[in-house]
Amino acid sequence: MALNPSDQASTGMFFPTQTPGTVLCCTCGVVMAPNPANMCVKCLRSRVDITEGLPRQAVVNFCPDCSSYLQPPNKWLRFNLDSQELLHFLVKRLHTRFSRLVTLTHAEFMFTEPHSKRIKIRLRVRREVMNGAILEQPHIVEFVVHDKLCLSCSRLQANPDQWVAAVQLRQHVPHRRTFLFLEQLILRHGAATRAVRIADAPHGLDFFFASRSHAIRFVDFVNSVAPVQYRTDKQLVSHDPKSNVYNYKHTFSVEISPICREDLICLPPKVAHSLGNLGPLVICTKVSNSIVLMDPFTLRVAYLNATQYWSDPFRPLLSSRQLVEYSILDIEPESDIVTVGGSRYQLAYVQVARMSDFSNVFTVKTHLGHLLNVGDNALGYDLFGANPNDMEMDKYKGLVLPDCVLMKKSYEEARARRSGKQRNFKLKRLDTEVEPTGGRKGEDDKRNDEYQKFIEDLEENPELRFNISLYKNDNYEPSEMGSSMADAEEIPSVPVEELVADLEGLDIGDGQDQE
Repeated sequence: MALNPSDQASTGMFFPTQTPGTVLCCTCGVVMAPNPANMCVKCLRSRVDITEGLPRQAVVNFCPDCSSYLQPPNKWLRFNLDSQELLHFLVKRLHTRFSRLVTLTHAEFMFTEPHSKRIKIRLRVRREVMNGAILEQPHIVEFVVHDKLCLSCSRLQANPDQWVAAVQLRQHVPHRRTFLFLEQLILRHGAATRAVRIADAPHGLDFFFASRSHAIRFVDFVNSVAPVQYRTDKQLVSHDPKSNVYNYKHTFSVEISPICREDLICLPPKVAHSLGNLGPLVICTKVSNSIVLMDPFTLRVAYLNATQYWSDPFRPLLSSRQLVEYSILDIEPESDIVTVGGSRYQLAYVQVARMSDFSNVFTVKTHLGHLLNVGDNALGYDLFGANPNDMEMDKYKGLVLPDCVLMKKSYEEARARRSGKQRNFKLKRLDTEVEPTGGRKGEDDKRNDEYQKFIEDLEENPELRFNISLYKNDNYEPSEMGSSMADAEEIPSVPVEELVADLEGLDIGDGQDQE
């Protein structure tokens, strides 16, 4: 090891500087580092081509309908263009011929025009040549993309209505809020990518699949995000007695629980007893694969899974369509702010009056003390003027109902001032075949109103939009007016940090115009 001059002076010893040895190339005489062949790299490449025998072109079959590639003999795999998975798939196609001749050290895509039907990859290959010298050089392989329909897509092209399994998704409630949220979950997780067709139906949607296994996978997904029960049936389509082959059409009838978020429920005595004498008057705060129930007067929470619910089903006493707007006249907190089930609540006594009738003033207990102030508006269920027809309520003798149950803070007045303005986010929609209204008056207005309510729920509830994808609206222009900025501070909105860029050329509807 050579020392620097200062170290040499301190030790008083002399160490000669070591220089790497060089030789002359036996062909061209260039000074070079020695190697077993005693030839420079340029001369080695001129005499030996390590890419000899390696393919420079190959063919890959691509299904344009489902964007999948054929892995012989009959397996179709779906990859995104220029993805690492596609690169691994293409290199694996060449590995058998390459492994016998060279060693592959690196691979990457090269740019090609999207419409050229060509995929180029640049490889770096290494091989031992003359007298044990190692030579490495690039090698380009061009894949010619041949369009070929896979088996399921070819059947679909021959008969678009041909399906093997159908999933009939139903919820018997007077609104479609659950399906609007479920639609976003399906898009987020790609649960319906294998669906041949999606059709709108009364009280739900119909999903058609070319394979029974795809339908079973979809039913399992719905079962993981909603409390459902389902049954299956099959119908014989054809039978070949010689080969003993039977062809069936399978149907999955899936029913979603009628309990929705923000519903007011009177629990049956048996269910209330099993939940530790909860309620009996409770509200639904969240619905996933289980139902979250909360007593708004004590903040007790209970969870009801699908098995427990369907063993003793019940229906809501009042649903979100029956919410009434109240004005807050006075508020007196009863307890501190507490966190229950990941959400914040505060018990308080409030004086309220219906916005449509100030002649009656009610003093009720609510769980929204941390949100409400004097002068605010709130949405709640009017039990003073309602005539609930519920058999479960009759089973409780001496049950005293409150005059109203407040559910959430209302921003109707502020939204009315902001009407007509675009939002900063968009939502994707499923490609659904919608039935014609058939002359039913107000059906389209009803769908638009339900969609707008769903958009407003997403703005107000961060927990609701946690599992769905919101996309940036490129046409959104924030207003510079002072009044608009004041309204924006008052009305809940989606932060820009929660939005993702829309990188796909899909049909996206915004929260303002699309159904």
